[in-house]
Amino acid sequence: MDKIKRIEELVEELNKYAYEYYTLSNPSVSDKDYDRKYDELLTLEKETSYVLPYSPTQRVGDTALAEFSKYTHKARLWSLDKAQTLEELKEWHNRNVKFVEDYNRSHEDKLPVLRYIVTKKFDGLTINCTYDVNGVLTKAATRGTGEIGEDVTAQAKTIKSLPLKINCSDVLEIHGEAIMTKEAFDRYNEVSEVPLKNLRNGAAGALRNLNIKETAKRNLSAFFYDVGYKEGTPFSSYEEMMNFIKEKGFPIDEYMKICHTMEDIEREIEYIKDIRFELNYDIDGAVVAIDDMRTRELLGYTIKFPKWAIAFKFEAQEATTKLLDVEWNVGRSGRVSPTALLEPVELAGVTVKRATLNNMDDVRRKGVLIGAEVFVRRSNDVIPEIMGVAGEPGEDTREIVPPETCPACGSHIVLNGAHYFCENTLSCKPQMVKTIVHYASREAMNIEGFSEKTAEQLFEKLEIKSITELYKLEKESLLTLEKFGEKKAQNLLNAIESSKDCQLHSFIYALGIPNVGVKTAKDLVKRFKNIDNLEKATYEELISVSDIGGIVAKSIIDFFSEEKVIATINELLELGVTPKYEENEVKENPFEGKTVVVTGSLASYSRTEIKEKLESLGAKVSGSVSKKTDYVIVGEDAGSKYTKALELGLKILSEEDFNSLIGG
Repeated sequence: MDKIKRIEELVEELNKYAYEYYTLSNPSVSDKDYDRKYDELLTLEKETSYVLPYSPTQRVGDTALAEFSKYTHKARLWSLDKAQTLEELKEWHNRNVKFVEDYNRSHEDKLPVLRYIVTKKFDGLTINCTYDVNGVLTKAATRGTGEIGEDVTAQAKTIKSLPLKINCSDVLEIHGEAIMTKEAFDRYNEVSEVPLKNLRNGAAGALRNLNIKETAKRNLSAFFYDVGYKEGTPFSSYEEMMNFIKEKGFPIDEYMKICHTMEDIEREIEYIKDIRFELNYDIDGAVVAIDDMRTRELLGYTIKFPKWAIAFKFEAQEATTKLLDVEWNVGRSGRVSPTALLEPVELAGVTVKRATLNNMDDVRRKGVLIGAEVFVRRSNDVIPEIMGVAGEPGEDTREIVPPETCPACGSHIVLNGAHYFCENTLSCKPQMVKTIVHYASREAMNIEGFSEKTAEQLFEKLEIKSITELYKLEKESLLTLEKFGEKKAQNLLNAIESSKDCQLHSFIYALGIPNVGVKTAKDLVKRFKNIDNLEKATYEELISVSDIGGIVAKSIIDFFSEEKVIATINELLELGVTPKYEENEVKENPFEGKTVVVTGSLASYSRTEIKEKLESLGAKVSGSVSKKTDYVIVGEDAGSKYTKALELGLKILSEEDFNSLIGG
């Protein structure tokens, strides 16, 4: 075959594969097949010096650019006016209603009833991508002044989901938002000498970096949402425009809601707020835009903004505040970790006074000092994290110094890897109390009626310093504890006795192996069947288990290599603890190997019961809805997960449907 023709075939194939992988998340070929064809293309391009501008080999350059050049946009990129409150949003809506009513009273060519499109407002950097009459990407530029931006074509080509060629003969300008996902952000910060402070800066800094290799390391993504300029037939609605963008192979956000009333808009804004922290990228609000293009045209623009769209801004999930001091705390494993004490600051609707600092390596990399102004970020419901220092530290700052002894018991501490540990595993109160509480917890040994207060009393008054000693407790001793009468003491003893008859995965989880949660414990049980086999498992055997990587495998091996751990396990077994594993053969059923999400309240199952039932059927139970979800089981008062499942067109089951499918 002619080499030039083969190059053209390979470019077309590889661009198709990239679209399937990065935009549709549905690859049709293996990574190995893709790499083989990519290598073949690379070889042919070197042999012939024939390189198409939209070849996938052109996504990552090897050289650094000398400077940015300017690019004049074919159509202006407008900013959006902002509403901070629902009242401001209503005022904007009422102005639109009045405009349409006034127009329709005095014109025969009536405007349609107002219809809005609500979308997420991405927190990244706007890019404007220009395609020529052959459908080839010729320029990518930043917003800049709105009329003139900076040429970032080479940088934008590193975004793997951005099509380098599309099937369109019109000259186009497509607007999108370049973003950095949380996953890409975390991966970059793991290896970077200078960690990024937030996702937006990660994306903006990547596109405005003259070193293209550095841009590529950030692994940017993008969503496209607007056609700024198009020759040929205009669009009649925003919905039609978005369908065009999707059809041409651009990555779009699947969430796009049609609303007719303010009540509809408010409901969607609440939904976006609810899912905000579940997303793999940052958003800072919602965009509400009129759907009809003729209405948009007649409404027009102010000097700065279009009148037909508005951004509803959410409360910030990042803020700057002063680091007042650092407190050191001891965890169950003996790890001594720093917690930042902050000047109170409002963050995403919550007053934040504390934030995590992870470890001293993290503190040094971020240059964090006591007394400095720091960036604080809140994500999900976890404790906020300090991302870095805001500006230059003043003279009244001081270094964070790790303690020389355990802040809880005064014992010697040692540095192991990036973390400090208290060596006193027998009488360090936080370690022992947290170890006992974890062992007794519901998903572990499920000792009913056990609390942290009880654990503290057992440690302080009865000198319980090992989980094995729980099984040696006597009623007379318990009666000496505060608020322990005859009945409460007997109930606790009964619960401890009942815990001896347990599931193997619960026992493994109860032992407190670092990095081993309930799911991992269940996966280990399926592979190793009993505790003896797990104790002797090799690194190779462990990493062969689904979802277990090198870090978890090493944690397990290190844990079972300690003599005191083996001694504790043996003593527990001698005291009558009997971990059981019944290997149930999974009969063929619709849920085997499927990913299932449960939302809302079910009549016949508690949340734990439905999870265990699904896992017994061979299903993987997930906490979040995505394109990869196979089924969503919906109960009463289902929330945002149900709404998202509808948007994605997923298979939705009622409790009755579920029972019917499993023959219940």
